[in-house]
Amino acid sequence: MEKEQNQNLENNTHENGDDKKAAPETTNQDYGNNQETKEESKEDSFEKKILELEDKLARTFAEMENQRRRFEKEKDEAFEYGGFSFAKEALSLLDNLERSKKILENDDTLKNSDALKKTLEHFDIINKDMISIFSKNNINPIDSLNKKLDPNLHQAMMEIEDDNKEPGTIVQEIQKGFTIKDRLLRPSLVGVSKKNENKSEKNVENKEDSDKK
Repeated sequence: MEKEQNQNLENNTHENGDDKKAAPETTNQDYGNNQETKEESKEDSFEKKILELEDKLARTFAEMENQRRRFEKEKDEAFEYGGFSFAKEALSLLDNLERSKKILENDDTLKNSDALKKTLEHFDIINKDMISIFSKNNINPIDSLNKKLDPNLHQAMMEIEDDNKEPGTIVQEIQKGFTIKDRLLRPSLVGVSKKNENKSEKNVENKEDSDKK
């Protein structure tokens, strides 16, 4: 009985010893490798965050630069064209002056009178002074008469038969247009020439008759 117990004890001892031998041992080298892997992972994470921050900074600086340019452009436009609305309204003074002049010129009771001549002279002086003030502020009248119709500067209000002018030539200025620097303040209202339709038809008929002969 004692022999059997001793034998079992020896067997258990051998088995436990084998288990201890089979268990892998953690060496200092393995621990060092793990530490290096963790440090590399941290470094990669830091580099990624740095790149993200650099990208955000670059975007922020670019947006700030765009805003600065927009502000500078708006400031320049406000300085150059700030009086646009005022100038457009002021043109009505010239229009009223011109209308008043025509009314007086067509008044039969005033025709050929000294009072009318003096009044019209004063009107002309006021008109020239206003044009001069506008010109000093880069507001200039559009040259229209005998020019070809330009949709960017002129607005055709009527067609006038005129065989001496090329079709589309401005032969009458109803209302003078103006520009402010390189912008259109208001277009010129004009009448443009067109060929005499009756005369054109007769020319066609005469040509056909001559061809038949």
